[in-house]
Amino acid sequence: MATKLKVKKKTAAGYILENGCLIEDTFAEMFSMWAGRILITAENEKWAMTAARNATGFAASIIASPAEAGIEGILPANKTPDGRIGVRIQMYHRTRRELRNQMISRIGQCVMTCPTTAAFDALPKAKRRLKVGRSLRLFGDGFQKKDTIAERTVWRIPVMEGEFVVESRFGAWKAVAGGLFIIMAENRKQGLHAAEQSVAAIEEKAKGVVLPFPGGICRSGSKVGSQKYKLPASTNHPFCPKLKKLVPDTQVPDNADNVYEIVINGLNLDLVKRAMAEGIKAAVKVPGVIKISADNFGGKLGPFKAHLKEVLELGQHS
Repeated sequence: MATKLKVKKKTAAGYILENGCLIEDTFAEMFSMWAGRILITAENEKWAMTAARNATGFAASIIASPAEAGIEGILPANKTPDGRIGVRIQMYHRTRRELRNQMISRIGQCVMTCPTTAAFDALPKAKRRLKVGRSLRLFGDGFQKKDTIAERTVWRIPVMEGEFVVESRFGAWKAVAGGLFIIMAENRKQGLHAAEQSVAAIEEKAKGVVLPFPGGICRSGSKVGSQKYKLPASTNHPFCPKLKKLVPDTQVPDNADNVYEIVINGLNLDLVKRAMAEGIKAAVKVPGVIKISADNFGGKLGPFKAHLKEVLELGQHS
């Protein structure tokens, strides 16, 4: 049974827990992106995970990365189409066309090149289908063969190792990106430990989500635009501890010198909220964590909201 968060009192600023940590009365603002979900199987976990890590590289934020992507988790051999251990990953983009292009490139360059792997669709219920494997089949130079595995249409592409199996079409649907919460701590050691505990809890207990930033943790959260330059995004100065005495709109408490952001993408809003709940519950247990907050843009960035109050209540009963 999960440990309940013990609230000492409610204030105008939010909830104060028994350990003194403040859960601010604010919300995270999220937006919709097209998501694809890929199951990579291999002879063993090492190679499945190697392909997954490579395929999700340089994909932290759509602000400057060519996509957003992350590793969802391991799938046992008895639950995969070819009876081998698998790793599920997710990829996100603004449009289906760009998502398809990224899936083709990343599967072609990072999965097909990796020893023993195969790639299958992990969104079989999605109505939209992207011709990913059908495009990759051309690498076979006319020697590729169409086949069926576990009632799935696949292509067998000859490679030097033997053959690469890839499903012909992959599902895509509108998912939720940009769920987040912010951890403020007395120092970096405490803040990093809290962030690491959050990531571990989300990876263990949350389903259907990915954490696109390195190790699941972002130390350089951004705001939309810039006060000085023509940029799509710039440092989120209200949350920078080094600036708390220099800017009038600082959100960092006087006794906090470290801030980390946990960003979550998920297949639907409920999954993102549950992941936030698990992450926050883990973070507030770490001594030195002063405040849990979130960032938003007044509802102008995206249509989805996750109020920390709701997340806190969800965490009480999960």
